[in-house]
Amino acid sequence: MTKEKETSLMTLYGKALDNRVEHPILGDKFADEAVKRIDYDFARLGFERGGHITLPMRARHLDGWAREFIAANPVSTVLHLGCGLDTRVFRIDPPASVLWYDIDYPDVIELRRRLYPERQNYAMIGSSVTDLRWLEEVPSDRPVLVIAEGLVMYLSEDAALALFRRITGTFPAGEFVFDAYSRLMTRLISLVPAVRASGITLAWGIGDPLELEKQVPGLRLVDSVSFLTMPELVDRLSVSRLQRVTSGVMGRLGFYRRLIRHLRYRF
Repeated sequence: MTKEKETSLMTLYGKALDNRVEHPILGDKFADEAVKRIDYDFARLGFERGGHITLPMRARHLDGWAREFIAANPVSTVLHLGCGLDTRVFRIDPPASVLWYDIDYPDVIELRRRLYPERQNYAMIGSSVTDLRWLEEVPSDRPVLVIAEGLVMYLSEDAALALFRRITGTFPAGEFVFDAYSRLMTRLISLVPAVRASGITLAWGIGDPLELEKQVPGLRLVDSVSFLTMPELVDRLSVSRLQRVTSGVMGRLGFYRRLIRHLRYRF
C-alpha cells in the first residue's frame, strides 16, 4: 500500500464506522460497502472510540455547500480534487446535467475504478492535482465547483495558489469549498508522533482567509466557518459536563476558532 492509498483508506473507514452507529452523522452507506469489499486490516488504522467523528462531520458540511452550488447551477462542472476513495459523487448524486471529475494520484484512481461503478457524466483523472495538465481534459465552458477536502494543507503555498489561479483563469465563474488549517495548526499537527512517523508534511497554513482575495485575482470569500466550534461536533465529542464546559471556554478563544476552518470562495 502506498502512503496515498493508506490515507484514502483511513478517511473511507472513518465514514464507514459512522454509518454503523444508530444515529450516523453522514450515513455514507457507499463507504461502508466499499470497506467491506477491501481486503485490509482496518484495525491497524487505530481509531479510538469516537475518534472518527470529525471525518463524517467535515464531509457533511462540505456536501451541504456542494448541494447548494449544484442547485443554483444545474448545468455545471464539479472538480473533486484529491478525492481519495471518497464516495461524494454517489452521496450527492448530481443530475446528469452536471459533469463530475474525481482527481487524485494514478494509484488511488486505479483503486477507485475497482471499487466503484461508472455513472453518466462522471470521470476519474489519475494525476497529481498540482500537475495542471489534467485541466486540459476538462471542458471549461461551465461554472465550476472545486471541492478540496483534506487537501490544501498538504500543498505548498506556491503550488496551491498556482492551482487556484489557473482554475479562476480557465472557468467563467465558480466556487471553491475546502477545509484549511491555521499556521499554528500545521505546526501542532506536525509534532504528533504518528504524523511525523508517516512522513506526511503539512505545508500550507492560512492565517487570514481574506489574504487569498489579494493573492488570487477575482476570488471573494463568502463563508468562513470555525470547524472545531460547530455545535454538533462539540456535542458529539463532549461526553461529560467538564468537556462541554472546556469546549465552551476554548470556543471563545480566537486562536482556537481559527485552527480549522471551512472556507467558501466565489469568483
